Amino acid sequence: MNGMTAVLLATVCAVVYGTADFFGGLATKRSRVLAVVMLTQITGLVFVLPLLPLLPGTLNAGALAWGMAAGLAGGLAVILFYRALAGGVMSVVAPTTATMSAALPVLFGLAVGERPEPLALGGVVLALAAVVLVSRASGGGGGRPALAPILQSLASGLGFGAFFILLKQVPEDSGMWPLFGARLASVVVVAVLALSIRATVVPGRGALPTIIAAGVLDMLANVLYLLAVQRGLLVLVAVLVSLYPASTLLLARYVLGERLNAVQAAGVGLALGAVALIASA
Repeated sequence: MNGMTAVLLATVCAVVYGTADFFGGLATKRSRVLAVVMLTQITGLVFVLPLLPLLPGTLNAGALAWGMAAGLAGGLAVILFYRALAGGVMSVVAPTTATMSAALPVLFGLAVGERPEPLALGGVVLALAAVVLVSRASGGGGGRPALAPILQSLASGLGFGAFFILLKQVPEDSGMWPLFGARLASVVVVAVLALSIRATVVPGRGALPTIIAAGVLDMLANVLYLLAVQRGLLVLVAVLVSLYPASTLLLARYVLGERLNAVQAAGVGLALGAVALIASA
């Protein structure tokens, strides 16, 4: 039962992460990257506070330490990710990031001895293939994507992968305290960076509602991920969560008019098949 619950939570988490990234990408078109990152992180911190008593857990040094380590990795990853979104195409940046954020936890999980059932492992392979396919550039852009956003996407994917791995290490009775520690650490990192380069954290005109939506959805997705990874294998949960670009792609397609090519569409189909395989194992 725990395995099925983990699959369900991870799948919903992927949808929420993808929607959060869509709103974050919109915000970076109207505001400076550090302003978007700072305000989304603060929004997430405010959002998690009332969850501490609602989803109670034991406050201990291990929970905060692992959470803060995850927050440092995640905070730097978010900065790189939003910079990539600001300078690149959303339907390329999000899946490229996901490729790395999926591969790192899968390799780590297998290295530490996690062994999914053969059918579930087949779903993992299918999911990784799906992430690669949806990472293909859309056909309507003309020319190759800029190199800098792709490199930033890959680096941010490593950071998000580390975030997933580090949150897996927290004690299971910690409740939401690890996410409090994670978000507190990321707020401090972004604030120090903004002060050091004297960057403004004032949002562009009309961007604040979009930024708040991105921050709330991102923290909600973090909550779903933590609940999922406490109930299932890292190899399975992380790869399902990393299918989030499918929802980003669909939103970019129907809201922004970004074109989805046949390969990307096939990737979305493979993603659905991967979820079905893992869920049936």
